[in-house]
Amino acid sequence: MLMFEVRVEADFAAAHFLKDYNGKCENLHGHNYRIYAHVKGPELNEGGMLLDFTKLKTALRSVCKQLDHTNLNDFDYFNQNPSAEKIAMYIYDGIIDALKAIGEDLSYKADSEKPYLYAVDVFETDTSRARYMPDN
Repeated sequence: MLMFEVRVEADFAAAHFLKDYNGKCENLHGHNYRIYAHVKGPELNEGGMLLDFTKLKTALRSVCKQLDHTNLNDFDYFNQNPSAEKIAMYIYDGIIDALKAIGEDLSYKADSEKPYLYAVDVFETDTSRARYMPDN
């Protein structure tokens, strides 16, 4: 089966600390996060695209804007432990919600012939990445 993939990226800066971490990351510190959003699908639309980059970039950037220049521990979602893994899941869910609001459903569905949001990568540094993927 053919499979296509597109990826867009965005970034944001934020502070956090990990409450249940035994080490220096228990202290407030910050990162310049780099985020990649990946969409996969087996078929292209009538315009020859899997998905319009602009729609995906707009959705990703809107979620990143919510997090930019904040203390991530202030978000109830993270329960005082805004790990890169939890941030990736938050951004994944936010992209899905933002795209649904404009009529694009990229939720993963088994055996889907439509594009779906495959993964979100969160880089805290150039060498440290967490990835969130739905059950696929």
